[in-house]
Amino acid sequence: MDAICTLNTLQTNASALEQVRRERSNPQLQLNAMRAFLERAGLAVDELDHLNIIHVTGTKGKGSTCAFTEQILRNYGFRTGFYSSPHLVQVRERIRINGQPIGKDLFTKYFWQVYGRLDETKDAHGGTMPAYFRFLTILAFHVFLQEKVDLAVIEVGIGGAYDCTNIIRRPWVCGISSLGIDHTQILGDTIEKIAWQKGGIFKPGVPGFTVRQPEGAMPVLKERAKEIGCPLWVCPQLEDYQPDCGPLHLGLAGQHQRSNASLALQLSHTWLQRRCLPGSCWDSQLPLQPDWLADAQWPGRTQTLKHGEVTYFLDGAHTMRSMQACVQWFRETAAQHERSASGAVARVLLFNATGERDSAAMLKLLVTCHFDFAVFCPNITEAIASCNADQQNFNVSVENMLTRCLDNERSWRLHNRLGDDKGTQLLIQDSLPRLPEHRGDTLVFPCILSALQWITQGRDSVLADPAKTTLAVKQSVTAKAAPLREAAEIHVLITGSLHLVGGALKHLDPASSK
Repeated sequence: MDAICTLNTLQTNASALEQVRRERSNPQLQLNAMRAFLERAGLAVDELDHLNIIHVTGTKGKGSTCAFTEQILRNYGFRTGFYSSPHLVQVRERIRINGQPIGKDLFTKYFWQVYGRLDETKDAHGGTMPAYFRFLTILAFHVFLQEKVDLAVIEVGIGGAYDCTNIIRRPWVCGISSLGIDHTQILGDTIEKIAWQKGGIFKPGVPGFTVRQPEGAMPVLKERAKEIGCPLWVCPQLEDYQPDCGPLHLGLAGQHQRSNASLALQLSHTWLQRRCLPGSCWDSQLPLQPDWLADAQWPGRTQTLKHGEVTYFLDGAHTMRSMQACVQWFRETAAQHERSASGAVARVLLFNATGERDSAAMLKLLVTCHFDFAVFCPNITEAIASCNADQQNFNVSVENMLTRCLDNERSWRLHNRLGDDKGTQLLIQDSLPRLPEHRGDTLVFPCILSALQWITQGRDSVLADPAKTTLAVKQSVTAKAAPLREAAEIHVLITGSLHLVGGALKHLDPASSK
């Protein structure tokens, strides 16, 4: 069995699932268990102190903040490690050295080192093995120590206080990006409860930074910082910086990225002040090159891909606040592209959402984008057995995924006042009479590839690859696509789930799978 398939067994390990259920009633057990697994893997908690860690949490923008931070410090010549989640196409993306996912050979080498040690000791520990995310966190620490990085940027998985990354004892600086409502079953159902969890990454005497937060969150963060003994600062607006290089330009699109960039500047600044003698590295001024922030890349977040007559707008927004930002970004960016189009443009939404997310509320926000078609599919890359192991999820049944898609379609039709078509089936849609400009037509497909193939109607050469499987569709479904064939251009917004975006990128950017 190869490393990825072995890793996937940790998604459904029976003892791991029982372990999670047991720990939910006593969250402190999570950190105790993480410490025990770390030691079984041959690592000591105090070794992590040598990684010179920047620890970042938040609801929205924590990954982008980490990407900006890593880019800045790499440009100063430091060897960087960056641990993030989830991955889009390949699991190796979660563990990066100098901005690049570790290679297959390196991943395999270190995977078996860590897995082997844990497997050898499991009988003496009741047969337990760490669950998927916990294992990858241990692996990342091992990789960064072995590869002797100068610093590690560590993104929290969920929450903060009891997240397994919070095994870190002495980070050099901590950051909290924008907070919102998400993972309520784990973190709580109010912004105050969520802020309490996020503030759990603060450490005594370690500088902490946060962006401006929603009402209710900031008082909790300040109280958490005070009780822990963490000096906390609120980041300035990006416009308040006056770097020598002139205006700062960002490589990540969207107004919401400006607060992420400001947080990254503060985290980088503070790290450099500790690393270097005062005044020798980065003191009161910002000796940044104009393109440093502009060079930052974070695929799947406000990303635009143009394939001839088809333009894809990809954003893994999956909370209400992030979807609001996505809608603003898409409306502005799509409008710019439409102004230069040679004729009529068809707008298509490709959507899915997972877990406890409020799909109906997110879809209501997306209605304002005036899509001609809304297409729904599960986070299954393609309907064949050779599906990429990196993107397999064994914790949700296919039946449940498809049921969720049909529920999402029903919500969309209700938001668009199309009524509830109870005869909907996969790939079959006997639509009600079309609204003007076909606005609101809907379909559900069984996988991402079949949805993309229908949306693009053979106009994207990347998807037209004869090596890709093409599912036969009914004549009525093909006829429905006439406006897509007739339009001068097709604009596709792919959103609602990072896993959906990752599955789409596997097909749209083949290099990402290599």
